[in-house]
Amino acid sequence: MIWYPYEQMKTMKQPYKIVNADGVYLYTENNKLIDSVSSWWSVIHGYKHPELTKAITSQAENFSHIMLGGLTHEPVEKLSQKLSEWLPADLNYCFFSDSGSVAVEVALKMALQYFMNKGDEKRTMVLALEHAYHGDTFKTMEVGDDEDYHFVLKAYGKSKNVIHIPTEINALEKAFEEYHEKLNCFIVEPLLQGAGGMRMYDISFLVRARELCNRYGILLIFDEVATGFGRTGNRFVADLVTPDILVLGKALTGGYIGHAVTVANTKVYNGFYDDNPNHALMHGPTFMGNALACSVALKSIELFENQDYISKIHKIEEKTKNNTGLVLNICFNYGGRDEIVTATKNIAQKVLDGELKIEDINEKLFSNYLYTANQPDPDLLIRTSGEERISNFLPWQISYSEFVFTDKFWPEYNEQEFLNSIQIYQKRTRRFGGNK
Repeated sequence: MIWYPYEQMKTMKQPYKIVNADGVYLYTENNKLIDSVSSWWSVIHGYKHPELTKAITSQAENFSHIMLGGLTHEPVEKLSQKLSEWLPADLNYCFFSDSGSVAVEVALKMALQYFMNKGDEKRTMVLALEHAYHGDTFKTMEVGDDEDYHFVLKAYGKSKNVIHIPTEINALEKAFEEYHEKLNCFIVEPLLQGAGGMRMYDISFLVRARELCNRYGILLIFDEVATGFGRTGNRFVADLVTPDILVLGKALTGGYIGHAVTVANTKVYNGFYDDNPNHALMHGPTFMGNALACSVALKSIELFENQDYISKIHKIEEKTKNNTGLVLNICFNYGGRDEIVTATKNIAQKVLDGELKIEDINEKLFSNYLYTANQPDPDLLIRTSGEERISNFLPWQISYSEFVFTDKFWPEYNEQEFLNSIQIYQKRTRRFGGNK
């Protein structure tokens, strides 16, 4: 029997069985659905992409996997070289693993051992953000701050080794002033906190973090498992502010196979490069550098470059900001309230059918559950009450908390198919945003 993620197995609804997938669509035996979450933000080129499929099958004809313990192979060498050339500054040293959570664990382990190798065993603390999500393994849960996922750690009590702060520069400066002698790293989801509520913050916070890390000799870690590959409008936030360690996953392989990488800069790598065997990084996931994963990752990066995704993202971003076309922005609270989903679906359908005017959508319409947000001249904007959500998402960058489509951006977009997908994706798991 399958034990499904983020579910109470006793009460969960029957999952929808997918029999095929192509482009943005998932197929059950009877329905065609839009995958509005891209399989937890990983399938950036669409399903069954011919070039990605060919990359996998071609490599499989030679071999599917060889361990990196005492061995190497061409796909992992090529991917390492490509990332070294492609990533900013001197982020040159790639340690591969099989998931984002493990890659973050590796980053945290690197940061701790970096100082231990220098003879400094007092730097045992990690600075992290409130509402952070970095995965579901033990150390990633500890540096995270989301009770929906990590409530099990209450059994251990409050961690003495992690400090959580809000994304406010005053709080940042205060934390560094108070704890800088004990900190080994500061870890963030840069610009966008995904599973913690789609919370965005300003780049100035990261600029100041970089300055403080430099001043006090603390390592800065960017967890771009979710934010990488264009999700924030940049290739990587690391292109704007350079971390000491960068973590990538999810879209790295175009969503074809689980793989991740922890990329260190020269300073961090040299902290391990020594004649002393005890200074080696003693870590080695079985499937790190998997040949199939490396092959498809290389092809995914090639597509990202050759099709100039960043220019496309900027074009859509600009049009979205100008409210060009019909912006259908539908959000709902994933607390298991079916009436919210039903209300959202019905209201949206009435607007599309011309039975309801946009100006008639107000707080009374959705009582305490849904309301129209205060945005300049939106064509249609429906959001959940409660914590603040962001509203300017790209058409394909659809989160668990918000859907944004524009008809002029997606000429083939079918409103009814989207409305059906809302009903299907009503949230059988507590949130779409997790799962490293």
